[in-house]
Amino acid sequence: MKTVLVRPFPNGRRFRVSSSRSIVSLWGADFPRNPAGSGALVDQSLKVMKVVRFDKYGGIDVLQVIDVPVPEPAQGEVLVEVKAASINPGESKIRQGLFHAYWPATFPSGEGSDFAGTVAKVGPGVRGFSPGDEVLGFTDRRASHAEYVIAEAQNLTARPANVPWEVAGSLAIAGSTAYASVRAVSLKPGDTVAVSGAVGGVGSIAVQLAKRVEAEVVGIAGLGNHEWLAAHGIKPVAYEHGLAERLRESRINAFIDTHGGGYVKLAIELGVAPARINTIIDFAAAKEYGVKSEGSETKNAAVLAELAGLAASGDLEVPIAATFPLERVRAAFAQLEQGHIRGKIVLLP
Repeated sequence: MKTVLVRPFPNGRRFRVSSSRSIVSLWGADFPRNPAGSGALVDQSLKVMKVVRFDKYGGIDVLQVIDVPVPEPAQGEVLVEVKAASINPGESKIRQGLFHAYWPATFPSGEGSDFAGTVAKVGPGVRGFSPGDEVLGFTDRRASHAEYVIAEAQNLTARPANVPWEVAGSLAIAGSTAYASVRAVSLKPGDTVAVSGAVGGVGSIAVQLAKRVEAEVVGIAGLGNHEWLAAHGIKPVAYEHGLAERLRESRINAFIDTHGGGYVKLAIELGVAPARINTIIDFAAAKEYGVKSEGSETKNAAVLAELAGLAASGDLEVPIAATFPLERVRAAFAQLEQGHIRGKIVLLP
């Protein structure tokens, strides 16, 4: 086991940190002695983990990966060793302060909601989960971009064995948001719904869920993604000049906006009823036009289990654009913020 010797503390004690998820050993003149009286020092150990933190609003440069103690699960909680945790556009906007009016950060702030991993420990009162179980789930504490995360047991579900870790770790936020969006616009067989950002993290799932209710689905995306949409039974349309006319020809009567930038206004101009428009990002437009803005706040383990089941059966594809180790979280968000991502970017702690 490789160790790194660190400078002595002022009181003369020293410590060393192992490179493998880090047992910290301290020893020194004031450290407890062997009770047998031999004079040998007694090691005490403290488990630590790596987590993503930021101390102020800003760009990717404010993101840091630091060591903190591994937390203990309390009543009804589970400690999960994270295998995969996706990153989401909303997390980028929160870190930049763009969503301060809706979801302000408290510093120092962690990041991350969805994850998949292995149960490491269960707290008092937990039933249905044991150490070693493979799970996926979510936390509302902005804490999943880490080697370990605490989650409420009620927010977990079993990971199907044939669902890859990176897919399982991407379902909670994007999947739940897509699920809520499709329900919000009350789709039924014979409807025609347009989806903006149709190959993004949420959009790529929303178009597939909409197709499952036998609606005609029009996916708005760049030309490079039209083949993927067509392969999933989605009618692709380019977002370039003439989009309004192309959508009018499709006779849409519902609209799911995952992109922002004027799509709510366009849907209104095309005659779509406000009650059948849902935006997950343009909250100002939602207020102005009286449309819906339902998203991941409706997430729960039952929905997550349903989505995981669809992924396991091959009825839902979750495209993975890229994976990054936790230490490269800045690079992961740099790629996300460039836009034009098909599917999800995932951290692998």
